Amino acid sequence: MTDIALRLDGVYKKFRKGELYDSLRDLIPALAGRVLRGRRREALAPREFWALQDVTFGVRRGEAFGIIGANGAGKSTILKLLSGIMRPTRGTLQVNGRLSALIEVSAGFHPDLTGRENVFLNGTILGMTRAEIKQRFDAIVAFSGLEDFIDTPVKRYSSGMFARLGFSVAAHVEPDLLIVDEVLSVGDYLFQQKCLERMNEIMAGGATVIFVSHNLRAVSTLCARSLLLERGCVVELGPSNQVIRAYVTRGRESRALEPDRQIRITDVSLGPQGSSRVQFETGESLEITVVAAARTPHSDMSVVIAIADDNQYLVFDTCTQRLGAGPLALDAGETLRCTFKVQLRLAQGTYHVNAYLHRYVTDQPYERWLHAATFFVGGTPTVRGVAHLAPSLVHCEKHSLVGPLTASGAAPSAAAGGLVGEGVQEPAQRATNGIGEEHVADT
Repeated sequence: MTDIALRLDGVYKKFRKGELYDSLRDLIPALAGRVLRGRRREALAPREFWALQDVTFGVRRGEAFGIIGANGAGKSTILKLLSGIMRPTRGTLQVNGRLSALIEVSAGFHPDLTGRENVFLNGTILGMTRAEIKQRFDAIVAFSGLEDFIDTPVKRYSSGMFARLGFSVAAHVEPDLLIVDEVLSVGDYLFQQKCLERMNEIMAGGATVIFVSHNLRAVSTLCARSLLLERGCVVELGPSNQVIRAYVTRGRESRALEPDRQIRITDVSLGPQGSSRVQFETGESLEITVVAAARTPHSDMSVVIAIADDNQYLVFDTCTQRLGAGPLALDAGETLRCTFKVQLRLAQGTYHVNAYLHRYVTDQPYERWLHAATFFVGGTPTVRGVAHLAPSLVHCEKHSLVGPLTASGAAPSAAAGGLVGEGVQEPAQRATNGIGEEHVADT
């Protein structure tokens, strides 16, 4: 058996923009003209465009392969070609083995059927026999967490419920190749983690996963190799950290086209010079370097770095002046390079570095660069929130009550011997109160 799960060689795909025919009278002459012109298949008509151009890559069996890029880059088009929904305009495509795809929320579902009926419908579309679906039905429903709604028509489902049921069916096909598009983004955090664990189990069984997502941390965690697409062309192909770094730094090219300012931040980098690493663990140290250049003299300046989470919530900031460097100045033609070292006491998540050149006299920035760099922090998902405060359990002791409550309704105190635990050895002395009830008396 070949070691290659799938391969694309020189694949092109074109689409037509807005070509609409209001009547059969208009459609027939247009089709006839297209046939008579005998136009080459790869040539573009005025209203056509290339969605994919010369895409070539291969994926080995048992590998998780990520595809990233901006909206409209061609990611979903590749997945639809792999799934057999469309055919390439040009080039060759090879898929070896049984394929299961989760490309769009609600794809393969009939809105008037119940969740139970749609499990059988979707499973059949994905290639399972009725006997296989019956055998795995309970596992599919349990994984989705929709036991209470499985007999409800899916037209009443939310997008998150669609994603849960769709992924559950696709993940239990036991495929040789699992294709997952951005549909998981509509699921909640815990279900996303559950899906990632399931994809790891699928890979451990020798299957291949093609993962398309804007969640770069998930791509970095799951996929060893990735592909970066831009306007249908392959921009970067290689280790995920390297590809993600290329993606998050694409904004530097557009920044370079901006009109020159009198002073500007020219570079913000993570780690040692030349490093492409973007994935770190909680507690690690990280160096952040900011480089600035001036065309005219600037004084009374401080370099500021700020770290924000994926929701743009400010997690931390610091600056050269607060760290003892004092006001900085640059003359015309000079360059400033500042390296900060921070300890990543952060919980698992995606974080962005914003850089500023700040003037304290006017309390205004000379220059700013938002989202200048992006990095991911891994770690245990049991740590929630933003900061990781390294918690530890100092003491946890269980006591049990002995005897009834006091007349006031309060539980007996440990000093009265009413609690049994470490250090409480002496039996309590029994007595009666004024109304004839027994109570625990002090000894």
